[in-house]
Amino acid sequence: MDENLETTYDVLVIGGGAAGLSGALTLARARWKVAVIDAGEPRNAPAAGVHGLLGREGVSPAELVATGRDEVRSYGGRVVDGRVAQVVRDDGGTHPFAVTLDDGRVTRARRLLVATGLVDELPDVPGLAEHWGRDVVHCPFCHGYEVRDQRIGVLASGPQGTHQALLFSQWSDQVVLLAHTAPDLSPDDAAKLAARGVTVVAGKVREVTARDGRLTGVVLADGTAVPLDAVAVATTMRARTDVVRQLGLEVAPHPSGQGEHVVADATGRTSVGGVWVAGNATNLAAQVSTAAAEGTWAAAQLTFDLIEEDATAATAG
Repeated sequence: MDENLETTYDVLVIGGGAAGLSGALTLARARWKVAVIDAGEPRNAPAAGVHGLLGREGVSPAELVATGRDEVRSYGGRVVDGRVAQVVRDDGGTHPFAVTLDDGRVTRARRLLVATGLVDELPDVPGLAEHWGRDVVHCPFCHGYEVRDQRIGVLASGPQGTHQALLFSQWSDQVVLLAHTAPDLSPDDAAKLAARGVTVVAGKVREVTARDGRLTGVVLADGTAVPLDAVAVATTMRARTDVVRQLGLEVAPHPSGQGEHVVADATGRTSVGGVWVAGNATNLAAQVSTAAAEGTWAAAQLTFDLIEEDATAATAG
C-alpha cells in the first residue's frame, strides 16, 4: 500500500528495512510526524528466512518488512513507496531538508535518518550470483545452521578467507578452503586450519556448477571438479550512498577492510547536522537484529535533538 507524501515531516527516514522501520516505529511512538521512503530493494530478499532474531526466528524477509510497515502505520507513521532522487539542505527554515523522489514528489523534513543499507559485491566467478542467499552464503551466524554438516567450500578472495573457513568449521566437519585468489597461507594459519579439519584446495575457481537449481560444486582453472553443497564467500560491502553523498556525508573505508560505510558517531549522528544514519549503511556487519536496535537508538537520539531545539526556540528572547 502506497501512501500520500505530505509536504513536511519532523523526520524523514530514507530506507525501509529493519533499521529504517525500527527507527520510524520509535519516532512515531514518540509522537513525531514521520515518514519512511522505501525503494523496495532489501539486501536479504534472496534469503528464505531471517535468523537470530529473537521471537521471529526464520521469518521471511518480506513478512518481516510487511509487519514492520503495519506497525509504523498503527502509530500514525507513513510508509511511502518510492526512490529518493535528490536531497538538498537549504535555508528552508524549520524544515531545512528538501527531498525529491524520482517521480517528482517533494517533501521537507527537520531531520533525516538514513537507513539505505548496503550492496554486496560478489567475487567475479560465473554461477556464483545465481545462488546468492541460498547455496552461496557469507555469514555463518545467519546461514551456518542451514548448511550444517554439508560440504562447504570457502572461496578465499583475500586474507579473510582463513577466518571464514575457521568459523564455518563450527557448523560442519566437511569444510574446504578454496585458495582461489587469496595470498599464500602463513604457517600459523595453515596449522589452525589443519587443527580444525579444514582441507585447503589450491587453484583458482573457474565456475560454480549446479543441477536442477542446486549448487553441486566448483570447477578449478585446471578442470578439477570439487563437489560441494554450499559455497561461503566474503563480499565487498558498499553502503548505498548515491543520494546521501549529495549532503556531503563522510564515506570511508570500513575498519574491517570489507567495503565502505557512512561515518557516524556512536549515536548515529553524521558529520552533517540534522542527519543520522543506522543499520548496514554505517555498520557493515549488522545483522537484522543489530540493524533494528541501531534504528531504535538513532530515533531516541533524534528525539533528544528535536526536543532540545523546540525547548530552545520556546525560551529564546
